[in-house]
Amino acid sequence: MNDSGLTIALLGPLEVRDGGAPIEVTAGRLRSLLAALALSAGRTLPVERLAQVMWGRDEPVNVRRSVHTNLTRLRGALGSAAVRTVPGGYRLDVAPDAVDVLRFRRLLAAAGRARDAATEHLLLRRALELWRGSPFQGVDVRECWEAESAYLLELYLGAVERRVDLDLACDRPREVIAELRELAVRHPLRESLWARLLVALGRSGRRAEALADYQRLRERLADELGTEPDARIRQIHTELLRADALPRSVTPTTAGPSPPTVGAFIGHVIDLGPTTPLRGKTDTALRPPASDPSAVVLMWVSAATSAKDRAGR
Repeated sequence: MNDSGLTIALLGPLEVRDGGAPIEVTAGRLRSLLAALALSAGRTLPVERLAQVMWGRDEPVNVRRSVHTNLTRLRGALGSAAVRTVPGGYRLDVAPDAVDVLRFRRLLAAAGRARDAATEHLLLRRALELWRGSPFQGVDVRECWEAESAYLLELYLGAVERRVDLDLACDRPREVIAELRELAVRHPLRESLWARLLVALGRSGRRAEALADYQRLRERLADELGTEPDARIRQIHTELLRADALPRSVTPTTAGPSPPTVGAFIGHVIDLGPTTPLRGKTDTALRPPASDPSAVVLMWVSAATSAKDRAGR
């Protein structure tokens, strides 16, 4: 690997730096080319895959020559040693941690393997700090990145929810309310966010506000989906109505088996009672069954894509 200090950030607007100094990659196809190479940092990508992300179905007549021409231009921006020609294709010669998406995945996988909740919380926080906005901003041929962006968003929201669970288990409800409210507004039909918001409000002495939010959620679900809030949220609502009880979240009845599904990852809720200590071990639904973080990510994205397809039908 090179020691140039090259870093590529894709979790938000595209940013490329070399030793901290910004590098401008302005051409749309070069940005798509760089994004594809970055997501496979240290691994070989064939010419056909690179052509797909640059041109989609409108490939040029001479694909190999056109890919080579664009790679020469990319080397001019990044440095001649950054992109290597290897048997079978090309490789971006940087460490995976130099790419924020790959670092995010690695930190999530490490959090899932953490043996104590404090370590898990720290790793999740470090992973979430990498986000600066919607993934792949400024990268052309958007359809190439839609599935990848959707799955990264699922992982992000799931990581936020898991980290919030740990915050609430440490009796820090006030610290998460603003964040949860912002996310609930941006994702108004994501009931798992609302569940945590209602718990945090109730645990902060803001029951009236929590009850008003529950009613707004109930009306929105009825208007847009024709459904009621799920059983977990209805139980929280019942607890909010009781003056002698603090709201507690409910562990999902469909805990994900190994390998984990997206639902198992983002739906996992620990006991949020006021005396709940941080647990010494994490839930097995969050533990990757394989040592390769990429394998775990592929399982999560596969589940996310299937869920998205079902929702679209």
